[in-house]
Amino acid sequence: MTRIRRGYIARRRRTKIRLFASSFRGARSRLTRTIIQQKIRALVSSHRDRDRQKRDFRRLWITRINAVIRDSGVSYSYSRFIHNLYKKQLLLNRKILAQIAILNRNCLYMISNEIIK
Repeated sequence: MTRIRRGYIARRRRTKIRLFASSFRGARSRLTRTIIQQKIRALVSSHRDRDRQKRDFRRLWITRINAVIRDSGVSYSYSRFIHNLYKKQLLLNRKILAQIAILNRNCLYMISNEIIK
């Protein structure tokens, strides 16, 4: 009986998986089963951490805004500041407010003074 040469489809699939894991260390970049497990784990982690990243940045922005608002000398808190922003219908998101707080504190002080009036 003659030897049958296998097709290229399985090899192509494994090569594609290996290219994904080429930067991994040890067996995680060499053994096919381990590569598949690590690929699943990596994709799960990246999906989970995209949501976590949004959460973390929002917390950072809130912390920065709160620090600058409390530093202004007036007994004023972040929650009151945001509440007054919504009452006056000034729709600035937290990312922009945090950038203003870092780059131009006087502008944020002016915004907060306008809101209080």
